[in-house]
Amino acid sequence: MDKYLEMIRIRFLMMLAYRTNYYTGILIYSINIGAYYFLWNAIYGGKSDIEGLTAVQMTTYVAVAWMARAFYFNNIDREMAMEIKEGKVAVELIRPYSYLGMKTMQGLGEGIFRLFFFSMPGMIIVAFIFPMEFSADGLTWLLFAVSIFLSFLINTQLNLLTGITTFFLYNNAGLIRAKRVIIDLFSGLLLPISFFPGWAQGVMQYLPFQGISYIPSMIFTGSFSMEEAYSGLLMQFVWVIVLCLPIQVLWVIAKKQLIIQGG
Repeated sequence: MDKYLEMIRIRFLMMLAYRTNYYTGILIYSINIGAYYFLWNAIYGGKSDIEGLTAVQMTTYVAVAWMARAFYFNNIDREMAMEIKEGKVAVELIRPYSYLGMKTMQGLGEGIFRLFFFSMPGMIIVAFIFPMEFSADGLTWLLFAVSIFLSFLINTQLNLLTGITTFFLYNNAGLIRAKRVIIDLFSGLLLPISFFPGWAQGVMQYLPFQGISYIPSMIFTGSFSMEEAYSGLLMQFVWVIVLCLPIQVLWVIAKKQLIIQGG
């Protein structure tokens, strides 16, 4: 376990060396949240609420969703694709640790850095500019913390699956881009899932994407009852377990037909 903790530390220090990028990122995210704030204000048009969310709750939802994205987002799928195409994965596979575990820990180290140097400062800045509601209930904050960690695991598992496909496709840049668009759309980042048509909500109940952004954001804004919050956490946990199966199956198959390009 010590070597995995060291990977978290190393990735955190690597990100710290380029922290200026994240300071500018805070500004960009703040502008993005501001654009959504004015857009949703126009959509609400004086209405007290839409689909159970007030205008202030929607502003909070948008801010939390985008700032939480900074924590769960990582590029390990692109890194895996590059290492596989360059042949570096052959060296990684003979080292005394799990390659997939190592990538997960690197993503966690990156997420922890973003949490302290991006999400938290960003939320403080945004809270001074736009009207937001923060719950005073400690249990809500605890459930949100658990939910956002599970969202990191789900997003990372989807990245691992996408990265592993490089063994079979050799160039999966298009798949990686498509995956990101699908996650941003169907996770509730761009639009709360409760705003989708009924048939679409029914379909998305059987997909893992809502566990990435929608559930933690709804918990934070207090839009979920405690029963709904616990149900959402259970759904996230189940998907974390379920996604382990295709990852392990694909990983076993991929290693058996490993082809090193440029190695």
